[in-house]
Formats: sequence, structure tokens, C-alpha cells
Amino acid sequence: MEILRIDKNKKQFISLLLLADEQENMIDRYLEKGVMYVLNDSGVKAECVVTDEGNGVLEIKNIAVAPEAQRKGYGKALIDFLIKEYSGSFSVLRVGTGDSPLTVPFYEKCGFVRSHIIKDFFTDNYEHPIYECGVRLQDMIYLQREI
Repeated sequence: MEILRIDKNKKQFISLLLLADEQENMIDRYLEKGVMYVLNDSGVKAECVVTDEGNGVLEIKNIAVAPEAQRKGYGKALIDFLIKEYSGSFSVLRVGTGDSPLTVPFYEKCGFVRSHIIKDFFTDNYEHPIYECGVRLQDMIYLQREI
């Protein structure tokens, strides 16, 4: 397993990016300014994009694992990599997500705690309703952990 930094042609991974963020114009808001990593394990299994938000905050803007590779530790491996790679340069790793029964428990198992909420983020910023596990996403839930 190796994790590679991608500096060019990031849109070649659009199918993975769209798993975590269903609207391409929302991805376009952060993709070029962010740093992208892909996890390769006999093929690309996962990706993530992080941005420097200032004041020591590194934010995960997008993290996704290919459906056939989910629940095999690849998402956690990417988070562990980010913590190791950026500790000393940043003090907080932050992520915003929908209030989903899949994603929030995953981040909490990775040591994140709830930080704050942006009300109506998904209803105000997406052209169509977003559902995860049958739950319509409305508010953005921010979680963070020290690194």
C-alpha cells in the first residue's frame, strides 16, 4: 500500500471525488487549491483532498473509498497518514460532513470530536437533496482532532 500526492490532473479521480461530494461544481471550489492524495493498493482504493484553512487548521474537504474497498481500513489509513504528514505544521485536523449514521461514527472512531454546525449547508448549497443511508442531509457537522 502506498499513498501518493497528486499535483496534476486531479480530475482523473472524479468518480471517487463524487462519492464524497455529489456535485462537481462544489468539488471545483477546493480541488485546485487543495492537496490531493490517493491510496494505491494494487489499484487506487481511496483519495482525499486537504486545504490549509489558516490558524493551524488543516481541513479534509473530500475523502472517499471505492465502494468495493470500503470497510477495509483505507479511510482510516488516509487519516493516519494525514496526521503523521502534517503534525508539527498544523495543530488541528478538521472535517465537515453531513449528519449521517455512516460518516459521523467513522470520524469519531478516528478520534474526532464535534466542533460546530453550519445550519442548512446542504439545502443552501446543493442543487438537489442529498441523502445518505436514507437520511436527508441538511446541516454541515464539523468535527476536529488535534494533531
